[in-house]
Amino acid sequence: MRNIPASRSHTAGRLLSYVGRGYQMKFILVLLCILVSAIASVSGSLFLGSLIDDYIEPLLVMADPDFGGLLRALILMGCLYLTGALCAFVYNRLMVTISQGVQKKIRDDLFGHMQTLPIKYFDTHAHGDVMSVYTNDVDTLRQMFSQSIPQVINSGMMIVVAFVGMLWTDLLMTGVVIVCIICMLFVTRFLASRSGKYFMRQQTKLGDLNGYIEEMINGQKVVKVFCHEEEAQKGFEKVNDALFESAYQANKYANILMPILMNIGNIQYVIVAMAGGALALSGVGPGITLGTIATFLQLSKSLSNPISQISQQLNSVIMALAGAQRIFDLMDEESEEDHGYVTLVNVSFDREGNLHESQERTNIWAWKHPHGDGTLTYTRLTGDVRMFDVDFAYEEGKTILHNVSLFAEPGQKVAFVGATGAGKTTITNLINRFYDIADGKIRYDGININKIKKADLRRSLGIVLQDTNLFTGTVRENIRYGNLAATDEEVEAAAVLANADDFIRRLPQGYDTMLTGNGANLSQGQRQLIAIARCAVADPPVMILDEATSSIDTRTEAIVQRGMDALMSGRTVFVIAHRLSTVRNSDAIMVLDHGRIIERGSHQDLIAQHGVYYQLYTGAFELE
Repeated sequence: MRNIPASRSHTAGRLLSYVGRGYQMKFILVLLCILVSAIASVSGSLFLGSLIDDYIEPLLVMADPDFGGLLRALILMGCLYLTGALCAFVYNRLMVTISQGVQKKIRDDLFGHMQTLPIKYFDTHAHGDVMSVYTNDVDTLRQMFSQSIPQVINSGMMIVVAFVGMLWTDLLMTGVVIVCIICMLFVTRFLASRSGKYFMRQQTKLGDLNGYIEEMINGQKVVKVFCHEEEAQKGFEKVNDALFESAYQANKYANILMPILMNIGNIQYVIVAMAGGALALSGVGPGITLGTIATFLQLSKSLSNPISQISQQLNSVIMALAGAQRIFDLMDEESEEDHGYVTLVNVSFDREGNLHESQERTNIWAWKHPHGDGTLTYTRLTGDVRMFDVDFAYEEGKTILHNVSLFAEPGQKVAFVGATGAGKTTITNLINRFYDIADGKIRYDGININKIKKADLRRSLGIVLQDTNLFTGTVRENIRYGNLAATDEEVEAAAVLANADDFIRRLPQGYDTMLTGNGANLSQGQRQLIAIARCAVADPPVMILDEATSSIDTRTEAIVQRGMDALMSGRTVFVIAHRLSTVRNSDAIMVLDHGRIIERGSHQDLIAQHGVYYQLYTGAFELE
C-alpha cells in the first residue's frame, strides 16, 4: 500500500482522537466483533477442506452412507457463519453511532472555535467556502467512519487470519498466493499514488464553487439589474471546470483500481487451482488433497477480496482525510487574542458615595480593575473615549490611519465625514477592537482598551451597522438580541424609542411575526429600524452609528432622527454619515481624507473656516 505522508498521518491521528472522546468502549467492541467475524469467515473456509476430505469423499465410497456426521458438520459451519453475520451486524450498527457522534463533536468544535476567530478571518475568507467545510468536508467523514474504516479494519483482519490459515494448510501453495498478492499491492500503490494528491485539490475547488454560488445567490438582484447573467454563467463555468478537472484527475486512476484488482484476483484463483492440481498430481505436494485445494481457493478469495475492498475504500479515506485537513485548518486558525483583565460589572453606591460591586442588575456600570498588589479599583463607566496618535494598517506596509488623535467626552456626539475609504469605519472598528492598532493608544474612561476584556468592552458599545443582519426568529427575538435579559416591556420600549413600534404592530403577528432570510419580508428601512431598536434595548453608554439611516427615505429619516436623538441623549456617540444634514448637531465633526483628520470642529466652526467641510456642505466640492 502507498505510504501516507506525515501530515496525512497527523490528520488521521487527530480524527481518531475524536473516537477516543466518549466512544472508546464502543470502538473496542467494534474491533472485537470484526475480529470474530473475520475468524468465523476464515474458519468456514478451513472447515471446507475438512468437510470434503473427512465427510463427503468417505461418503461417496460407502455402500450404506451415514449422513449424520455430515449434517452435524454443516450445522457447525452454519453456526460459524451465523456468528460472523451477527458480529458484522453489531459492528456496523455501532459504527453508525460512532460516526454520527464524531461528526457532531467535530461540528461542535468547529462552530465553537469559529466564534473565537477575529473579524479579519471572515473579511478574508469566502463565506461559501467556510460553509463548505461544515457540509461537504464533514460529510466525507461520515462515509469514512461508517463504511470505510470498518471495511478496512475488517479486511485487514481478514487478510491476517486468512494468511495464517494458508500457512497452517500448505506452505507451497501459500508461496504461489504471495506472488499474486505482491502484484496486487504493486498495482494498488501505483494507481493510488497517482490520484491521492488531487483529492485535496478537489475539496478545495468544491469550497470555491460553493463560495461562488453563495455570492451569486446573495447578489442575484444585482446580477439581474445589470443584465450580468452571461458573465455570471461564464464565471460559474470557470470555477466548475476547475472542480471538474481536479475531480477527474482524482478519480481517473481511482475508478479503474477496483476492476483491475478484481481481475488479478480472478487470475490468482485460476493460478491457485492449476498449481494445486499440478502439485497434487506430480506428487511434489503429497499432503495436497481435493479438500486442501478447495480450502486454498476459498482462502485465496478471502485474501484477494479484502485487498480489493481496502483499495476500493482508499478513495473515500483519502477524500475524507483531505476534508479533515480543511476542517483542522479552520480549527487551527489563531483565535482572537485577548489579554485584557479589566471587566465590566454592576455597581451601587454606599452612603459615602463609594462604588461597590453588586450581584444584582443596577444599570450602573463600572470597570473592575485588579492590580498587581491584589487590590481592586472601580472606575465608573461614563463613555469617555480618546485616541492618541493612532496608526493602523490592515496589511503590513499599507497604513490606513495616520497619527489620528481625537476625544469624545461623556455625552458628546462626534461625527466622521469624508470620502469612501477615508478611514471612518476603520476608526470605529478600532474602538471596539475588531482590529488592534499598530501604534498609539486608545483610552476608554482613562483605561487603555488593550487592558479591557474584549467581551466587556463590546458589551459597553452599541453599534448600528450600515448592513443590517436579522436572524431567523420573531421580531421580538431579533430586538432582544441586543440584550438577552430584556423583558418584553423593555423590548417594546426600545422599539418605541427607535420609532419602530408603529410598523411592527401592523405586521401580521406584531412582535411575534417570524422573520426569515435576513428579514426578506421587510423593507430595507424597516430592517434598519429593528437594528436601531436592538441597539436601544442594549442601553449602552457609547454608541456607534455607521450610516445607520442610509437605507431610510428622507421622510422616515426625520421620524427616526427624533428617536435617535432620544436614544443618543446622555450617551457618547460616534456617527458616520454621508448625509451631512444628519451630523449638523454634532458636538465635533472630524473631516477625514486618506486616513488623516484634516479638519475638526463644530458645524458652525467648520462652516466659518470655508474649508473642505464648507465645500462639502454647500455642494461646491466632492471629497475624493
